[in-house]
Amino acid sequence: MAWAAQVAGTIVNLSGPLMVKKADGSVKVLGVKSEVEQGDTLVSEKNTYAQIRFIDNSEITLRPGTTFKIEAFAYETGKPEADSASFSLLQGGLRSLTGLLGKRNKEKFQLKTPTATIGIRGTTFVAQYVPPLTRSPVPQPVANSLSPGLHVFVIDGAIMLNNAGGSTNFSAGQFGFTPNMQTPALSVPSNPGLKFTPPPMFSIPTVLTTATGLAKPQTVDCEVR
Repeated sequence: MAWAAQVAGTIVNLSGPLMVKKADGSVKVLGVKSEVEQGDTLVSEKNTYAQIRFIDNSEITLRPGTTFKIEAFAYETGKPEADSASFSLLQGGLRSLTGLLGKRNKEKFQLKTPTATIGIRGTTFVAQYVPPLTRSPVPQPVANSLSPGLHVFVIDGAIMLNNAGGSTNFSAGQFGFTPNMQTPALSVPSNPGLKFTPPPMFSIPTVLTTATGLAKPQTVDCEVR
């Protein structure tokens, strides 16, 4: 018998158009309360923030211009050995908030990007991948001030960036960067221009640690500037 793909989560907040490419190649427009499944590739349009709550209560919020794939996701309360959370950030950025799966099986979570794979240690973090500049006879507009590569900011907990150059740990309040798969990630002393400012309705109901070491109130959303 052919079974439908397992539901991984639900769209809980949305500020604009969000598309999904299904594993069978079909394309659909998603709305609030739409379900997402293993194998789905989500594409947020210009000015669109999209917040997904997964079945383990973890959350991933996509920033505008992001392509994000749910490679595999499985969670059952009584079956920790079957846990799986594998994602790919193909372009753009996101904020990730760890849920029950990440708390009991941290090693089962991985976020792949073109320059490194991110592992967690019970975490809230922001990541953004900027693709290399393309050669063109026509001058290309600069979308932001970030250098091509993977940029991360840890709000709470810790993460590990792994690539062919090695593994690097980052803890709360730290920024990190790696330009390609061969170069190990390095700590950045200050914010290089990483921004993540979703609408207030996307707020995380926890106290967040900023790069200055100060705690933000529960009613204020994460702002990386």
